[in-house]
Amino acid sequence: MPYFESPVDGTRLHYTDHGPATGPVAVFVASAYLGQEMWEYQTLPLAEAGFRCVALDRRGHGRSDDTWSGYDLDTLADDLHGLLDHLDLCEVTLVGHSVGTAEVIRCLTRHGTARVARAALVAGVSPGLVRSPNLPEGIDPAAVRADEESFRRDRAAWFTHFADDFFAVQQPGNDVSPAYVRHLIDRCMVATPRAATAVRAVVAALDIAAELPALDLPVLVVHGTHDTSAPSALTGERVARLVPGAVLKMYENGGHGLFATHAARLTADLREFVEAGTPGTREPVGAAAAGR
Repeated sequence: MPYFESPVDGTRLHYTDHGPATGPVAVFVASAYLGQEMWEYQTLPLAEAGFRCVALDRRGHGRSDDTWSGYDLDTLADDLHGLLDHLDLCEVTLVGHSVGTAEVIRCLTRHGTARVARAALVAGVSPGLVRSPNLPEGIDPAAVRADEESFRRDRAAWFTHFADDFFAVQQPGNDVSPAYVRHLIDRCMVATPRAATAVRAVVAALDIAAELPALDLPVLVVHGTHDTSAPSALTGERVARLVPGAVLKMYENGGHGLFATHAARLTADLREFVEAGTPGTREPVGAAAAGR
């Protein structure tokens, strides 16, 4: 299996690399708790259509090594940039979901754009959610602390309790099977308790709005109108205002799990975004994207 060592501390990190080596490159960064498997409805059809799709398992997630340290945003961004260096990737489109969007943004502001051509931020928690002097309308820190206590008490119950809201199943068109929800919860439980709680701490402290105006590349922001995990007024809409020239696409009735409920639309939007800077055309996206 493909692994590389973190440039920070040598942690062994797992990644997948699918599609032709000569295709346009998209590098996917997952949500908290999940590994590269969450992107199957994007990476498989895009790879079948001629794109090179690389996806990273964050430290402590998926098949990457468990560590006690290294969950600060700088180190996570350095891990991501280390993957770009390891594979010597250029003209990359970075695609992040949820906390993965913060890793993408910090990777760009910390390492520059020599390897990266564009970035897509999907259902992001960026630039921050929790109430602070810079975000007086944010989520009450007391509510965040109570939620953390619930999470630590019983992670499996926490994931199960919030699954319907994650996918906004109460909204029309958001059809996910109980089997798929169970699968995703099981995958979330693969993240170690240390990794899961440490990444949650990153989200609780996140405040990167000041970094956004410096982003000097095309940015696509995708967000659901009914995302209760990362309400768009605090996240996606703010990013779109602060990043020069950013394009915001709002998915009506969409929740946080757009990669599944709106899989075909998200795949098509990502393809269009990548191809906007890539000459030539490719084969049609295959049946894997049409399945949802």
